[in-house]
Amino acid sequence: MANENQTVLTKDGAEKLKEELNTLINVERPQVVEALAAARAQGDLKENADYDAARNRQAEVEGRIKEIENILANAKIVRESTNNDKIVGIGSKVTIKASNERKEETYSIVGTVEADPLGYKISNECPLGLALIGHKAGDEVEVKSKISYKVKILNVERDK
Repeated sequence: MANENQTVLTKDGAEKLKEELNTLINVERPQVVEALAAARAQGDLKENADYDAARNRQAEVEGRIKEIENILANAKIVRESTNNDKIVGIGSKVTIKASNERKEETYSIVGTVEADPLGYKISNECPLGLALIGHKAGDEVEVKSKISYKVKILNVERDK
């Protein structure tokens, strides 16, 4: 049974978060420390805009570091290969066609942390993702949202 605090990630999504964490710790954090030191050297901190900006940036960087560490500590990495690659799941690339549309669209199903609708990466928890999971090519599924609609699954493959 999945832990309710567990975050679902693809292997690729976990790697991207690890890269971001590495950059934050080894590049961004030292830059913020330098900016703080330079701002302190200017003297009076009460009306020092550079100091305020550096402190705000420090809070952003440290907050994001903690957020990523928490995500990775509670992550469930979904394996890209499964016994049945033709069933939609996290890590699948799914080509669909809405019943009222002419064009086809292809989406990757990912965990919520990785979702990027403009990049055609949809969450396993969004209405479309929920409707597609567990189905296969040829199935017509109903997407339950404010205005429900149907889509036909044309192709299912695993993201590489």
